[in-house]
Amino acid sequence: MEMILATKSSTPIIGQLATVMGWIMDGIYRLLNVFGIQNIGLCIIIFSILIYALMTPLQIKQQKFSKLSAIMQPELQKIQKKYKGKNDQASMQKMQEETQAVYQKYGVSPTGSCVQLAIQFPILMALYQVIYKIPAYVGSVKDILASAVTSITGVNGYTDILQQFITDNKMTRVQLIMDGSKATSNSVTDFLYALSPSQWKTLAETSQFAGFTDTLNSTAKEISHVQNFFGLNIADQPLTYIKAAFVGGSALLAIVAILIPILAWATQMINLKLMPQAAQQSGDSQQDAMMNSMKTMNMVMPLMSAVFCFTFPVGLGIYWVASAAVRSVQQVVINKKMDKIQIEDLISENMKKMEKKREKAGLPPQKITNQAHQSAKN
Repeated sequence: MEMILATKSSTPIIGQLATVMGWIMDGIYRLLNVFGIQNIGLCIIIFSILIYALMTPLQIKQQKFSKLSAIMQPELQKIQKKYKGKNDQASMQKMQEETQAVYQKYGVSPTGSCVQLAIQFPILMALYQVIYKIPAYVGSVKDILASAVTSITGVNGYTDILQQFITDNKMTRVQLIMDGSKATSNSVTDFLYALSPSQWKTLAETSQFAGFTDTLNSTAKEISHVQNFFGLNIADQPLTYIKAAFVGGSALLAIVAILIPILAWATQMINLKLMPQAAQQSGDSQQDAMMNSMKTMNMVMPLMSAVFCFTFPVGLGIYWVASAAVRSVQQVVINKKMDKIQIEDLISENMKKMEKKREKAGLPPQKITNQAHQSAKN
């Protein structure tokens, strides 16, 4: 099971992107605060809308490539069949030349799709880091907990006290990060952020922290207000509310909690349905097997997200729901745009871009035959 880590991501590129996104998230929080709104759940939704809106050009490029790729596939498969079983150097070279000619005919690069994915992947990973480790990246939230952290870390043996608290309260998703024999202040921050309102009350009643009970209570009140989303605490797990309903807890909150996994599944399924679907290719068992695997994965992944949502913080579930909803709206807009684009116009546009790149590199224009152009148009 994943743990809530105190430190920021140290992964190159992803770590730097997450820091920048953290500034954006903090800016959203501060802007809402001007209007008297302090709510991390709302920040997550606005943050998701903003980031995915900025990624729209990348999505359009990706789907332009996919649209051309669907037309190119029969030609590429014909070449593969032509040289199937021919492993001599001359045949391999001819196959490579003919394959390259197809890509040139449509004005695309063989690595076009990979480039778009390579750009999007670190952005999405950094986005996940920010949502999963709110206090590490959003300074305004960390500041709320600062006084309580200072008070706790000033107590002798605070690390053992907190570790015992984690054990007693079965906080399996929280881990104290050590600096020598003591827990770091950042990990104490994340520990406090992960507390439910009832756990804050228990913490304030801890005898060793009796000297600053008021600080803990006031911090609990402020952070609980910030974490509240339709009655749920975004640091809590939906499963916690569902279990509580069976022992006298709020049935309404349990229903709201159940909606998080359901919406996570539903919004992702809608998003997948809106994505362009490649036609099933017949006669190529390897291609058919790959497409069947993709269909299976598309069915399983949303279901897995729903299952994970029960035991992950509500905040992460909100992000999954919001991001899938945003992507769905984004996909509707992109689909309308793509429907208006003619293939020959798309090829012409790509050819112009490739010729500009060749000109900058000092290369002569590509020699594409009229027959190849006519084939592309057909």
